[in-house]
Amino acid sequence: MAEDEPGAALFTPTDISSVGASPFMDLQDPRYAYMFGFLQADGCLTQGVGQKGRLTVEISIRDIGVLRQFQRLTPYNSSIRERTRRTNFAEAHHSAIWTLCSLSARTQINRLGLPYGRKSTKITPPRVPFSRRDYLRGIIDADGSVGYTAQGFPFLSLTTASTAVGAYLCRYAVQVTGAQRVIKRNQRDGIYNILYTKEAAQRLGADLYYPGCLALERKRDACASLAEWERPAGMRTAPDRRRWKEWEDRILLDHGDGASGAEAVGRTERSCEVRLWRLRTGRAPTPSVEPEGF
Repeated sequence: MAEDEPGAALFTPTDISSVGASPFMDLQDPRYAYMFGFLQADGCLTQGVGQKGRLTVEISIRDIGVLRQFQRLTPYNSSIRERTRRTNFAEAHHSAIWTLCSLSARTQINRLGLPYGRKSTKITPPRVPFSRRDYLRGIIDADGSVGYTAQGFPFLSLTTASTAVGAYLCRYAVQVTGAQRVIKRNQRDGIYNILYTKEAAQRLGADLYYPGCLALERKRDACASLAEWERPAGMRTAPDRRRWKEWEDRILLDHGDGASGAEAVGRTERSCEVRLWRLRTGRAPTPSVEPEGF
């Protein structure tokens, strides 16, 4: 028998009208892929005595609609309740909490990659076939931001502690936008802050937040507004940075000189001199030794 929150509105399987034919948490279904990404970022799996435990998601009351969608997609008893409490950011924060206690549901979600307990650094993209852009939209809806910078430029960003998730977004985004990002934890709290701006944000946003997708309404609307931005006349388009590869570093170190190394790697003499200085001073990692036979 499922555990339910006292005073919460219970949602039973007989209420479901929009689940469709997909099995529960089939991640090839865009709705479940989105839901799983959101749960990985904002959900919490806890274990109790024996087989007891629960999955909870607490978000601002303004986004309660997405929790109701999760209820409709879940063929197990679950509940949503509201609460108001004091936080570091507000005297009276009004939130909505979705609770799911089914052992069967929890087991399936856990096997897909939502760990019990602390999870921020542990989550990874699913290891089963899944809808990629819907999964990433769920991650960004929970832990990302969409809108305009103070300078009026479109942006789309993700803040995550997971190396795997951050790297996956970068790999996906470069295919959609051509914009390369190399993730690096910030020194203050060890978090990755991945940012796309201007045309890259527009292209990535349009791909992730396509018409009719399951998403937070406010972020879907914000993403739609990004398409209205046009680059001002005269604003220079910065070319994508060409990242240094290990084979280039090896050649440059073999030459030991920026002038001769420039011709060998097809770069400017100045960029080779700077790179050589960075390699020699330890500001850039020393390339690994190339295996024999290559």
